[in-house]
Amino acid sequence: MKKQKVLIVVSNYYKDIADGLVKGATEYLDSREDKEVFVGDRIDVEYSIHRVPGAFEIPFFINKGRDIFDGFIALGCIIRGETYHFEVISNEVTRKLMDLSIDMDKPIGFGVLTCETLKQASDRSDPNKGNKGAEAAKGCVSLMYYPRSRKDE
Repeated sequence: MKKQKVLIVVSNYYKDIADGLVKGATEYLDSREDKEVFVGDRIDVEYSIHRVPGAFEIPFFINKGRDIFDGFIALGCIIRGETYHFEVISNEVTRKLMDLSIDMDKPIGFGVLTCETLKQASDRSDPNKGNKGAEAAKGCVSLMYYPRSRKDE
């Protein structure tokens, strides 16, 4: 099985949250085994990590890597404030990541948290509590290894 190249793009706006998400994603990728998805097969993935200032910059950087990587993991955190900014950023980042995934025909694991509070974000990025970075990595990898056509099976 060909080694797959994955780019993890993480918004560093909330550094502690970002670090927890990256830890969850990389621990999953480093384990290289997922019996639920691959029935005991080992996954063969190498990854790179690139940090961007905020969630809004994630789609831009993923697009720059479209010809280099086989899959992507988008990680970050957007916390509701007192203005409409939360909805705008959350909706547009989500929409653009979906558009990019379809356009590139490559998976993007979605690990951009949209939370009401910093506590919610901390809980979702904790490597010991169902980390959303690990879930995004699992989503990306499971789609990379899904046969694209009959001839790939």
